Amino acid sequence: MNFTRWSARLPGTQRRAAARTETAVSPDRRGEGSVPAARAEQQPADGAPPVPAVDELPARDVLDRVPALVALVHGPDHRIAYVNDAYAAAFGVRPPGAPAREALPELAELGLLPLLDQVLRSGKPRTLKSRKAVDGRSYTFTCTPVAEDGGDGAVLVFATDVTDHAEAAERLRASERRQRETAVTLQRSLLPQELEQPDDLRIAATYQPGGTEAAVGGDWYDVITLGGGRTALVIGDVMGRGVRAAAVMGQLRTAVRAYARLDLPPHEVLQLLDGLATEIDANQIATCVYAVHDPNEGRLVYASAGHLPILVRDENGTVVRADEPTGPPLGTGGWMHASGSIALSPGSTAVLYTDGLVERRNEDLDEGIAALERALSGATGTPQVVCDRLVRSAGVTADHDDDVAVLVLQHPARTGPEGDLFRNAALELLGGVEAAPRARAFASGVLTSWRFPADLHDLGVLATSELVANSLQHGIPPMRLRLRRTDRRLIIEVTDGDDHLPRRRRAEPGDESGRGIAIVATIASNWGSRRTPGGGKAVWCEFLLPRG
Repeated sequence: MNFTRWSARLPGTQRRAAARTETAVSPDRRGEGSVPAARAEQQPADGAPPVPAVDELPARDVLDRVPALVALVHGPDHRIAYVNDAYAAAFGVRPPGAPAREALPELAELGLLPLLDQVLRSGKPRTLKSRKAVDGRSYTFTCTPVAEDGGDGAVLVFATDVTDHAEAAERLRASERRQRETAVTLQRSLLPQELEQPDDLRIAATYQPGGTEAAVGGDWYDVITLGGGRTALVIGDVMGRGVRAAAVMGQLRTAVRAYARLDLPPHEVLQLLDGLATEIDANQIATCVYAVHDPNEGRLVYASAGHLPILVRDENGTVVRADEPTGPPLGTGGWMHASGSIALSPGSTAVLYTDGLVERRNEDLDEGIAALERALSGATGTPQVVCDRLVRSAGVTADHDDDVAVLVLQHPARTGPEGDLFRNAALELLGGVEAAPRARAFASGVLTSWRFPADLHDLGVLATSELVANSLQHGIPPMRLRLRRTDRRLIIEVTDGDDHLPRRRRAEPGDESGRGIAIVATIASNWGSRRTPGGGKAVWCEFLLPRG
């Protein structure tokens, strides 16, 4: 067999041969300073012996000295014609004439035999990159067709040892896996381990990290009970990937919980977060929605910093998108955020989510939101069931290319015996000092009709008396008393038109006032105050109901 002709098929040889052909010139122009053809003998100028041309080199000796693995097989069953010394050193001596399936088991294990068939059929070279062989080393195999005079064709197998490159790549992948696992662990540890469950809402959430090829982002969510029956709901997304994004997310989530305790309107909370995000990292921005649900109002009051709109599905299946107002993301600075509201009546379901749920490559974002609206319109069941259905409908899988966070809340329509556990009663406090005894009588009648035990009835009437007296002394009209019971607690709230918030203080023995809030804080399970949107304030306290 002509090994020289087959050696010309080695990778790169054809390109070099083409280059020599392009530079070669016709014999009639050699006198014009042209370079002689490669196969002609070169005569050194100093009289040294002539250097043999490439065609005169012994091909077998060349291939035996090549550090790469070389094998030549011919015919449809790929019978061995030749293996070089490097191949024999790696896999052992191979008998000529034996079929490759029997004599070259290492190639069969790598799945190279079907590739040899393809090369014979197509007449085009094929390459198999970085495969680990039975000797423990990694090779890149190139199979090149070789034409035979009157034969069935042959294939030259050329294997390059890429073990060092493969090991370096594996070390890099292992490092990336460790970094991702660290980021995922940090991310999950910073998310709420167990969601707070308000009395009036049913809530579920899910978080799905990106696939193994995607670094973990900074998606987060939270549920914060504010007291007085009100609940804050938060979802956000820190731009960027990896541990840094997760760390910034943790700081923002902690700050949101701290600001929520101030019971500020949603836009003021985002205003504080905006300044904090700039201080944490001026190059890092985040989107966020902060919403507050008040069961007495039947609405979600929210503010958005560049985040996707809240979706609300009513009990009839109609989905409404809360589009306005939306400000720029956190960390941009210089923007006055504003609050908006959307109805959340009994029987409604609201969804807060991050962009990983609706954003797809080569697809408009509005199309993804519209698809989510269609999925939500037909999603019924518990909040967790709705969560799972929305994630499945969006095609989110384990190898998704972005983080996904979804928060679903339902305001159930309670009827029958369950409805008797959720009651409201209100009284306008008109007139002067005579409003106090009227409020006590009203509270006593309501608590009696709700069949509270005597001790809880007396505590409720006392707390009502102190809150009303405090409002009459320090507040201004309009004033209102509201009593609310849930299946877990009794809530008493008094509102007036003055925005000065009361505080608990120590009264001296000779003081005739200043003990009202201290008494309420002592007998109640919890108490607090907040400013209302109309310019006044609300002071509330709550008592936990006995189980059963």
